[in-house]
Amino acid sequence: MIDLKLLERKFEEIAQKLKNRGVEISLLDQLKKLFEERKGIIGEVEELKHRRNSLSRQIGELYKKGEREKGEELRKEVGEIKEKIAQLESRLEEIGEELTQKALQTPNIPDDEVPIGADETENRVIEEWGTPRQFEFEPQPHDQLGKKLGWLDFERGVKIAKSRFVVMWDKGAQLERALINFFLEHNRTYGYREVAVPFLVNRESLIATGQLPKFEEELFYIERDNLYLIPTGEVPLVNLFRDEILELEEPIKLTTYTPCFRREAGSYGRDTRGIIRQHQFDKVELVAITRPEESDQIWEEMVEVASKLLEKLELPYRKVMLCTGDLGFSASKTIDLEVWFPSQNRYREISSISNTRDFQARRAKIRYRDGKKNRLVHTLNGSSLAVGRTLAAILENYQNPDGSVQIPEVLKKYLPQEER
Repeated sequence: MIDLKLLERKFEEIAQKLKNRGVEISLLDQLKKLFEERKGIIGEVEELKHRRNSLSRQIGELYKKGEREKGEELRKEVGEIKEKIAQLESRLEEIGEELTQKALQTPNIPDDEVPIGADETENRVIEEWGTPRQFEFEPQPHDQLGKKLGWLDFERGVKIAKSRFVVMWDKGAQLERALINFFLEHNRTYGYREVAVPFLVNRESLIATGQLPKFEEELFYIERDNLYLIPTGEVPLVNLFRDEILELEEPIKLTTYTPCFRREAGSYGRDTRGIIRQHQFDKVELVAITRPEESDQIWEEMVEVASKLLEKLELPYRKVMLCTGDLGFSASKTIDLEVWFPSQNRYREISSISNTRDFQARRAKIRYRDGKKNRLVHTLNGSSLAVGRTLAAILENYQNPDGSVQIPEVLKKYLPQEER
């Protein structure tokens, strides 16, 4: 959650940064009015309390002098003041709750290094790795290859669920599992502790990481149990430490494999073919919980961890710094890794690595001991990597003229004797 004290203290500066990432002016105006109303009420309450205290002293003096009638008149005024103070303090509580609800709808403040832009077309490419393969034949899209190989079965996915679900058979399923094991093993070599977590979470968990209340329409909800299917492994990993005070002598670094579930309510008509955008997909996630002074270093490390996976797979990719208009709700800065898809002649996102600063920690109340004070941690998250999209990229980049697919060298130990 955004720091309301900081927003009030530096309203114009922070408001401009939020406008840069597309926050509606009406929301900012409402926040400003609430701040101003609260400030005015606090001043009025202080004046009334000062008046009440002064009158109370006068009443005591009047009673001592035997001027009881005048004292009773002042006592009546004191009663009216107390009633007024109670009304104003009740309004202050209402304003506090309104500010909290507005803050839950307000995204994180972008870092100064984030390029200003309206959408993904204004993201900044900062590095490219590898050279896209020059094919001597027309490369097929991954969904066609997967169907011909008998690996991807979209029709049965629709039959047993609906569109944007897929069934994987034989080597497709084996390769998916091989990628998961490869990713987790790689992440562990960087000191990330493997965790197995629930795939269902409660509402408080999704509020803590920023999916709720703003993005409820994107989530699959089980009404009977009041639980949600997770949209990313970030949610359960961060919430492992919700409402806790940590010693945090060194950063907490975690990795997990989970299926992820998203309704994709805002993506109608986009990526309708293939496994680029599914309602259910596998992902290996990285999460770190750090002291504030360590988070930038860990963020850079997380970018390296995910990048090295693509390099080991020998898949051409690029690093992209997201602009303000393309940042995720909780992120203060994000680098996307985009992998090359020959059939589309373009790069597609395969990982997002974000530093959320203390945005999630404030919502989740995750703190650490700093001497005698408890301070908010920084939380970071990133895909390492999206499994289905990696499988799709392998199909396209490693395809042969006859429609077969070469297995990347690094995966062969997970698929013994598998050459094509």
